Parts: sequence; structure tokens; C-alpha cells
Amino acid sequence: MVCEKRNGVDHDFMKDPINYVIEDGWMIAKDTTLGADDGIGVAAMLALLESDLPMGRLECVFTVSEETGMDGAFGMEPGFFTGKTLINLDSEDEGQMFIGCAGGLETSACFDYTREDTAPGYAPVKIEITGAIGGHSGDDIDKGRANTIQVMARFLFSELPYGMRLIMIKGGNKHNAIARECEAIISVRDREATIARFNAFAEDVKKEYSRTDPDIKLKASNFRCTEKPVDSDVADRLIKALFACPHGVESMSHEISGLVETSTNLAAVRMRHPGRIEVLTSQRSAIPSARRMIAAKVEACFLLAGASVQHTAEYPGWAPNIDSPILKLCVESYKKLFGYEPEVKAIHAGLECGLFGEKFGDIDMISFGPTLRGVHAPGEKLELASLDKFVEHLTDVVTSFK
Repeated sequence: MVCEKRNGVDHDFMKDPINYVIEDGWMIAKDTTLGADDGIGVAAMLALLESDLPMGRLECVFTVSEETGMDGAFGMEPGFFTGKTLINLDSEDEGQMFIGCAGGLETSACFDYTREDTAPGYAPVKIEITGAIGGHSGDDIDKGRANTIQVMARFLFSELPYGMRLIMIKGGNKHNAIARECEAIISVRDREATIARFNAFAEDVKKEYSRTDPDIKLKASNFRCTEKPVDSDVADRLIKALFACPHGVESMSHEISGLVETSTNLAAVRMRHPGRIEVLTSQRSAIPSARRMIAAKVEACFLLAGASVQHTAEYPGWAPNIDSPILKLCVESYKKLFGYEPEVKAIHAGLECGLFGEKFGDIDMISFGPTLRGVHAPGEKLELASLDKFVEHLTDVVTSFK
């Protein structure tokens, strides 16, 4: 699971149980991620393994680190499993059968810096942007939600003419999550004037994102700090690069209406090590050349700013097969059980099916699951009625398969 929690929440994902509530037919973890992505798929497979359903031979594949590089799927060797039909249970919309997905790539940039003395008369101000919805960098990248790193960079860029100095910046977390929070400490000549400009900026941002991020909060306050500022040349280049960095949808599919084809996510900025500022981004596309193009565009942005750049963790997409036998069986089963046909779609998120297809080229695949919302962000929830339908459908498919 993607382990995310709200600011100020005391939760150790390595040992603390997930606190959840049942509200209006949903299981919800309000302060953390729920882990239904993809704990519910794991649970379904375990239930099948201990059941006495009249099934043929069943192999269940559990992989590690799917959310942080698909290490388990990458590590599989030929012969790891022998089945030629695969049902992937890592999907988030009940009633939809997925037969294709995007591939992915991570691009990171690094700025090396020193610290300089603070000019006389300067005083520190802390800026915080919280309460954005964030979400999955694949499923939610087309929702127009606020990326708090770019909102922060937008304000800092506007303050450069006033002689603002950057002391600290951090925002975002995981490569596959849209940044929900960002904070910075800056040093300024005139605290009151800076805070007044920020408050006016905050009102503009709240209006701009009133539909997509109604709970976004922006706060500037006096702060006590003895840390020296980042040298002005590096800070200037970093802020401009964060503001200019591509984020969001690059192109839509010409084959499947409404499907994002290529996108990029400005995921995180952090100062975890002295003298180094790291920026993490991720790119997605079902088309390898388009995926590498948008990664190169991000690279060019940061190279212009004088950063070092590297690309890692590339994984392939999954090309749709509309004539898939398992697709036909799943659609017929769904229609028999519920009286109507499911949607057949491709997804912009990354699924391990791309790697399965690369390693086991003749495998017939489909992906489906119950309805999840808000994955990769606190407030993640699972719709219980959809879970009932998912269980009924999965049971019928595995017992009907010849």
C-alpha cells in the first residue's frame, strides 16, 4: 500500500492498525490511506485459496513493492507461474473490465547548494499549503486538482523581485501521488508586506480551486529560525524550475475516448540531506516513445536550471486485446449475474500486467476489482456494495472457467 497520512497524525504504518469507519456504505480511513489498494485483491485471493469452490487449477501471484517500482513483478523469471490466463485484482472501479494500462517512468533532479549569510534586516516567514485532495497520479491526473508544490513555487517566484531568500522547502511524498501539502521557510525584508501579498495570493488560489480542492488552506506566519538561506543562485533556479516543470495531462488517447494517454506528475521536493535538494517526478503513457518524450521534457526543464537528472524504474504498458477469451468470459458472467454489460476500458494507471505480458508474452489477461476512491491519499475508501458484486463476479468466473 501507499502509506500516506495527514499532517500531524501520529501513525506508524509498520506496527499500528489502520483506523477506519463505516459510513454511508463505505469503509473509510479518514487520517491515513486504507490499503484497500491493493489489500482487497490480496484478501480475495486468500479467500479463494482457503475455499472449497469447484475450481480448476489455481495459482495466486503475490508481488512485493508494486507501489514503489514493481520490484516483485520485475524479479519474476520464466516459469515462476505456469498459467496462461491471468486475472489481475488491482483495479478500482466495479463494473469496469480493464484490458490495457499505461507504462511508467520516474525522473528525479538534484540541486547541490551551499548556505549564505542572511542580509541585515531580514526576518523568516513560514508558509504552509495543506488540505489539497491530491490523489493517484494516474487515475486523478486529469481532475485539475491543485499540486501544492507548484502552488508554492508560483508564490515564491512572485516574491523573487522583492529579494526573498529560501531557507527550506518540502512538499509531496510518493512518486505516484499528487502533492497534497507543501511548506517553505523564507527570509524577507518586510514580513508584514510579504504576508499581506501571500494572503491576497491565497484568496486567488482558493477561488481557482474552489471546485477541485474546496478544503485547501494557505497560511503565512512569523517564524523563528537560525538556519541560513540557500545560496540565492541555486534557490532562484530551483524555484523557476519547479514553477515551469510540466505537470498534468500531456495528451489524450485518440483510440479510446476520455482516456489520458500521456501525463507527468511533479511529485515531491525535499531537503533530506545537507547541501542537496531533490525533486521527484513520474511520467506515464501506454506509448513508450511518448512516455520517454515527456520524461525528456521534464529533464530539459531541470537541465536548464542546472540540476543533475536521472531516469529510473521504467516499466512497460499493456496493449489492449479486444478478442481476449478471458474478457469474453468475464463480460458474459457479469451480464448473467447483474443483467447488463460492464464497461471495457484501458486505464492510465500502471498495472503489473505490462510486466507479465513482457515476461510471459502469450498470457491472456484482464483486470477488475471493487470500487475504491481516494487511493494514495488519506481518506481512501472502499464501497462495500461494490465489494459484494466483485466477490460474486470473481467466484462465478473462476468456477466457470474451462
